[in-house]
Amino acid sequence: MISIPQLLELVQPLQKVFTRPARVLFENIIEDWILAPCRRFVTSIYQFGDPKRFRAHDAYHRWFRIGAWSLTALRKALALTIVRLFGHPNVLWLIGDDTVHKKTGRQVNGAKMCRDAVRSTATKIVYVWGLQIVLLCLEIIPPWGGEPLALPINLRLYRKRPNKKTGKSFLDLMLEMLEEVQSWFPERKIYFTADGLYAPLAGRLPAGIHIISRIRSDAAIYGKPPRRVPGQVGRPRTRGARLPTPEEIAAKATDWKPVKTFERGKERTRLAIVRHVIWHHDLPGRCIRLVIFRDPEGVEEDDYFFTTDLEMPPTFAVSRFSSRWAIEDTFRNCKQFLGIEEPQSWKGEGPERVATVGYVIYSLVWGWFLRYGDYKAFPARPWNKTKSRPSFQDALAGIRLQIWKSRFFETVPSRLEIHKFTETLIDALARAAS
Repeated sequence: MISIPQLLELVQPLQKVFTRPARVLFENIIEDWILAPCRRFVTSIYQFGDPKRFRAHDAYHRWFRIGAWSLTALRKALALTIVRLFGHPNVLWLIGDDTVHKKTGRQVNGAKMCRDAVRSTATKIVYVWGLQIVLLCLEIIPPWGGEPLALPINLRLYRKRPNKKTGKSFLDLMLEMLEEVQSWFPERKIYFTADGLYAPLAGRLPAGIHIISRIRSDAAIYGKPPRRVPGQVGRPRTRGARLPTPEEIAAKATDWKPVKTFERGKERTRLAIVRHVIWHHDLPGRCIRLVIFRDPEGVEEDDYFFTTDLEMPPTFAVSRFSSRWAIEDTFRNCKQFLGIEEPQSWKGEGPERVATVGYVIYSLVWGWFLRYGDYKAFPARPWNKTKSRPSFQDALAGIRLQIWKSRFFETVPSRLEIHKFTETLIDALARAAS
């Protein structure tokens, strides 16, 4: 069961998804996954978190594989909880991307050969066997400032498509998640940020959702269509004359304006030009706001962005796109510090459920730390004396510390003082797997 009331407060809205037996297992899995100092196999979580063996280890495997609970309901409950606590009342800033969870079993349901973006280079592509996860996160600014956080609120498993006409692509899955989130929060305006892979969604998004993404430097863009002449026959034109590519526009432009941007928590000065154009290939008949940024010092190459919000200030485009990097931190933290790739579940919905629960735990740990953690209290690091902001490791150690104290103090009579050695031991356990 959940040891600390503060974590239970965050978990309670999710408990409604489960029946009573499944709810108890869910609570055990959350807390024991957080505490486990070893690899997070299902059997490891069971041995570590259920030492009295109240339930057989098969119950935990069945909970992932064939448990009577809904993935969609769990994701919705998580999104409602995270947005209620940390979301803006009028606008949702969402970040989307995909990643690979490496697996070894050839019979893992949904696994396939995937491109490893981390190890691949421009000249060599590295492939790995695993699950390809498409993730949608809520971007929030933490109270300590700096780089934003990306808290997962929705997820899909991308499965191998027999051909382009059957199955769902990355774009289909991301659009499905965005439409779900919009149905959960119909009163909010949504801004979605993603890399260039998801730029073609611009022409498929429903009203109320805007996208911020990269556009190719050689993209075919057009001017606005000319006005119709009275008496003109034929259907109205959807585009005007062909314009130079974004790269050619940047090369010839003379109207660069200096702007201040905030990229990953740091202020920068850039040069910007803005054009309203029609990107006929992906958004026929509608204008996009093309924003081109240049490094005044000429060190970095020009950046080409677009947004479907024609009123968005140019500084917002690059600032929001740079915030996209927060989802890369989410992938790294979940893999390195939560071991989200390690639990072995092969059949049915098991692999997708394991991934979903792992990202749920990531959101819950950050949620607890943002509400109750002390972001100024982290151990001194002689090798990094300038550190002033907490990391996910600090958040994970903080919640572990509270859980361990609760478990230890339950077994000690209140009239006895906790020995200083015990305090040291608890602190060491809190950081054992960090």
